[in-house]
Amino acid sequence: MPPRPHLRTGSVEPKVTAPVPIPPSRAVVDCAVYVDGRRLPGMRTFSGALREVRTTGQGYVWVGLHAPENRQMEGVAEAFGLHELVVEDAVLAHQRPKLEQYDNILFLVLKTVKYVEHETLQVANEVVETGEIMVISGPDFVITVRHGDHTGLAGVRKQLEARPEQLALGPSAVMHAVADHVVDTYIDVTARIEHDVDAVEVNVFSPGRRVEIEPVYLLKREVMELRRAVAPLDIALRRLTGSEDKLVPKEVRRYFRDVSDHHSSVNERITSYDEVLTSLIDAALAKVGIQQNTDMRKISAWVAIASVPTMVAGIYGMNFENMPELGWKYSYYFVLLFLVCVCTALWRTFRRNHWL
Repeated sequence: MPPRPHLRTGSVEPKVTAPVPIPPSRAVVDCAVYVDGRRLPGMRTFSGALREVRTTGQGYVWVGLHAPENRQMEGVAEAFGLHELVVEDAVLAHQRPKLEQYDNILFLVLKTVKYVEHETLQVANEVVETGEIMVISGPDFVITVRHGDHTGLAGVRKQLEARPEQLALGPSAVMHAVADHVVDTYIDVTARIEHDVDAVEVNVFSPGRRVEIEPVYLLKREVMELRRAVAPLDIALRRLTGSEDKLVPKEVRRYFRDVSDHHSSVNERITSYDEVLTSLIDAALAKVGIQQNTDMRKISAWVAIASVPTMVAGIYGMNFENMPELGWKYSYYFVLLFLVCVCTALWRTFRRNHWL
C-alpha cells in the first residue's frame, strides 16, 4: 500500500475574494430621452432609453456620467457600441483637449477650469483648478463624462430643456452647449486672473516697497496651467466649425463658430497675461537685485565704520611694553575722541553719498 502524502497541520489556504463589480448605473448622474427637443417623462436606464429610441426611431438619448470606473465604462460602451480607445480615455482622463472621430461617433475632450478664491497671492497655494469633460456624440445618443468636483452640467441641461428648438437639432447641439459652457467659464476665470495680474504689477512697480518674487512665480505657473488647458481646444473647434460631413449639422456649425470666436479672444488674453508676467518677473528680479545692492552698500558702510575702532583696539591690544602714548595720562580719552571723530566723519560721508 503506497504511503499517504504528508499533510501540514495548521496551514490554511487563503481565500481569494473576487472584486464585486460595480454596476454602470452607479456612475449615471442623469439619463433622458429627447424627442423633438422635449424630454420624455419617466425614469429610464441608459440601455432601456437607447432601446426605446432605436425601437421607435425617434429622438436621442443623453446620458450623464461622473468619474466612471473601467468596468462601468465598459458596460456603457457595450450598450452604445463605443470604441475601446474611447473607454480608455474616458476612464483615465488627464487628456489634452482634442476631437476624434470613430466612424459616425465624435469624441470631444474639454478641460474645465475653476478660479480658486484666495485673500492674497502671498498665502495662496493655487489659483486655477482644472477638471475634464468628455462628450461622445453619436447618431442617436450623446454621453457626457465628467471628472472633477466643479464640472457639473445640471445647469446646462436645464437651460437646454428650456430651449427645445435647440435640443431638436440633435446630439451635436448638446456638444455645442457643453463647449459653450466651458468656454464661458474660461472667460470668467481669465477676467478674475486679470485682477491678480494687476495686483502683482502694482506690487512690483510701487516705489519703496520690497518685492516678493514668490507670488509672481505662482501666478506665472497658474497662467501656464490655464494656457495648457485652453489653447489646444482651438484645433478641435476649428474642425467642428469647418466640418462638411453629416455628423455636425450646418446650423450647429454656426453656433460652434461663435464658441470659437470667444475661445480665440480668451486665448489672446491668456497669452497677453503670460507675456506681462514674464516682463514682471524680469522687473522683479531687477528690483530685487537693486535692493540687494542697496543692502550690501549699507552693510559695507557700517563695516567700514566699525573697522576703525577694531583696528585701534587690535593695535593697542598687542601688549607690547614699548608702545607710544602708553604712559601718557590722557591717552585713553584722546583715543576715544579720535574714534568718535573718525566714525562720525565716515558716517556723514556715507550718508551724503546715500549709502546709509
